[in-house]
Amino acid sequence: MKALLLEQHADGQVVQVKNCAVDELPPGDVIVDIHWSTLNYKDALAITGKGKIVRQFPMIPGIDFSGTVNHSTDPRFKIGQQVLLTGWGVGENHWGGLATQARVPANYLTAVPDNLSLRQAMIIGTAGFTAMLCVMALQDSGITPEHGDIIVTGASGGVGSTAIQLLSRLGYSVTAVTGRAENSDYLYQLGAKNILSRNDFPAQPRPLNKQRWAGGVDTVGGHILAAILAETQYNGTVAACGLAGGIELSTTVMPFILRNIRLQGIDSVHYPAEKRAEVWQRLASLLPESFYQQVACEISLAQAADYAEKLVNNQITGRILVDTRS
Repeated sequence: MKALLLEQHADGQVVQVKNCAVDELPPGDVIVDIHWSTLNYKDALAITGKGKIVRQFPMIPGIDFSGTVNHSTDPRFKIGQQVLLTGWGVGENHWGGLATQARVPANYLTAVPDNLSLRQAMIIGTAGFTAMLCVMALQDSGITPEHGDIIVTGASGGVGSTAIQLLSRLGYSVTAVTGRAENSDYLYQLGAKNILSRNDFPAQPRPLNKQRWAGGVDTVGGHILAAILAETQYNGTVAACGLAGGIELSTTVMPFILRNIRLQGIDSVHYPAEKRAEVWQRLASLLPESFYQQVACEISLAQAADYAEKLVNNQITGRILVDTRS
């Protein structure tokens, strides 16, 4: 098998595409022949060494993949079946998807919906799965399109792009926040009604501000999340799933008490296995064919390290699809 391998040497981390023996794969019930993986922000931090993502070396990064079952000791999965994986610490403490094969516990896998291809499954990937969970959190809290605008931060990234498309398809009016004005056409095509610059948000927001948002999907954190909370309408909900802008949150209890708002954390890594199929079916049903054509660029395994640098430097729009076989 071929893999992008991270190794820790005395003089630092080494990243290279190498041939590995299949028997080196960690324990698991199912061996998958990987067709597609992706490059996520977490993967980019691991590959560049700019984040403490990898827990042990050597490590194959890649927090998601799709492919076909090569071998299985679990009756739920048959040889040749199409499967996908997102989360579960794969690519962090268990060899991941930037390879031609993986061996994983059966509980990590989800059958690919019949109306979704392996390629489409990875264009969605962890980012799309997370975006769907955010949208479901807004719906579960009772926010409907009639309640007003939904704000989406980090709009040019994978989670933000998918959230905009999903919300638009469901009839919501979406305001997108981005630091890259050149992506305006891209965001309008996904369904955004309005676009704001991240520079429009003060570094030290007031505890309360004019009520603007029925809800939000935040992938950034930091002062932008604090500003959004101060502007969220009465009974609103903000789904928070990212920290690209920082892990600190400087705010007060005032929006929560005086406006009865909710800050809902979203974790896609350990989302219950028995609930995942329903989420994937919703994604397959909601996303149009134009989404898959618009949001993804395709690279080879050998290009992953270069693109990881671009991703952490905010030079990527949408999703990075990795053809592991090329």
